[in-house]
Amino acid sequence: MLFELKGVTKSYGKIKALRDLNVSMPEGAIGLLGPNGAGKTTMIRTLLGLISIDAGEGEVLGMNIRSRRLDIRQAVGFVPEDECLFPSVEGVEFVAYSGELGGMRTKDAMQRAHEVLDYVGLGEARYRKVESYSTGMKQRLKIASAIVHDPRMLILDEPTNGMDPAGRIEVLELARDLAHRKGMSLLFSSHLLPDVEAVCDHVMVLGGGKLLASGVIEDLKRTVGRQFEVRVKTDANRFAGQLAGAGLSVQSKDDVLLVDLPEGRETSVLWEAARASGEQIRLLRPRQSSLEEVFLDAISSDRA
Repeated sequence: MLFELKGVTKSYGKIKALRDLNVSMPEGAIGLLGPNGAGKTTMIRTLLGLISIDAGEGEVLGMNIRSRRLDIRQAVGFVPEDECLFPSVEGVEFVAYSGELGGMRTKDAMQRAHEVLDYVGLGEARYRKVESYSTGMKQRLKIASAIVHDPRMLILDEPTNGMDPAGRIEVLELARDLAHRKGMSLLFSSHLLPDVEAVCDHVMVLGGGKLLASGVIEDLKRTVGRQFEVRVKTDANRFAGQLAGAGLSVQSKDDVLLVDLPEGRETSVLWEAARASGEQIRLLRPRQSSLEEVFLDAISSDRA
């Protein structure tokens, strides 16, 4: 088990950030979703032992969140959203210092700093001052400092926020590699759903300090009624007209047609329409809801 929280409540004055939160997540890559004010940051701080909770209990990597705060922080890496780099410090010095904070000896921390900087693609910039780094380089430096002590779990808070497309891809590739090749468990908090889906296998949705949904992403993406995704070889518009002429409801989404089959009609009508229009069907499958739809359904159910 990666982490488990039972009945966790945390208030800031009259504001309840977490409300009797119960959640249990397995090891692996976990996406953390929720609107602003959902309690995501408070949950992360709770897992790291950075705040005291009002009620409840929990464990991270089998360690109690109340009694073993320091042990948890030594076993977990954290990449915060906010700027946390020291000015006038070389990249390798910053990463090595993070290793020492994690309990490593100075010599070991420096050696490991060089290794992780090579891994994140900053080997050639290791002796540059951190203020000279681009936004993407700074984010990769933060990841290097978070994994220098080889943690069992890595928490990333909005890791691609404000990044250009190239930098975003680099960070996502790093996160995927850590999770799926290096075997490091991740808690990936982001408001960018495509990023979560690109990296994570599991997801949890918070809203109003409560758990609204959780599970394997592919399991949560249910089949949508009798709607099918269809892609043809050449002229999608002509094929859509053929389907409409057969009494079917058709929507166009990018290069895919979304076709609703009424009860009593089977997919054979699609093949017949293809034959009649001289088209070749290249894709035919039941449509599943997207992660965005899963997220919106969870949020709307909480507000109902």
